[in-house]
Amino acid sequence: MSFNAFGKPADTVDFGAEVDYASYEWFKDPPPRSEPPQHHQSEAYTPLPSVIEKNTLCDFALQAAPNVLFGRYKQYGQLGVLAWCAEFSEMIDELKRLGISGDMFVSTREAALKACEDILRLQLDIKMQIIVIHLSSQVARLRRFLDAEHVWEDYPETQFPLDPRAF
Repeated sequence: MSFNAFGKPADTVDFGAEVDYASYEWFKDPPPRSEPPQHHQSEAYTPLPSVIEKNTLCDFALQAAPNVLFGRYKQYGQLGVLAWCAEFSEMIDELKRLGISGDMFVSTREAALKACEDILRLQLDIKMQIIVIHLSSQVARLRRFLDAEHVWEDYPETQFPLDPRAF
């Protein structure tokens, strides 16, 4: 393949000339550096009322999550679990927004980790392995956000048939 004077393939159509940056002085006036705010250890953090309300609502939802999941399973079976996973995903997104903004309380984080344990401890007889995988992946997504260093071993084992002739 042949190249033109500008390093482009010869079959490329170029309707404009290259911009001449020869007289431009790069980094002549760099932007001023902004210093991060200094927090003193003696200053107590006082969260805004909206932050307290969000954490309170998340705590309540996290404490209710295992019971709501079990209720959906009892009412709608496996499809109830799948529908609950969609709602749980929205809660995870809200928790992530809360954590990324630096407004998540330690109690909210602990409630989320406990909810994950309680959800996986439920004795749900789910035959569709894709739903088991989806539920486990939602729990894993929240756990990775809250504590990426920890490795959990309490996920349910999938029960796929290993012998393809079994069908």
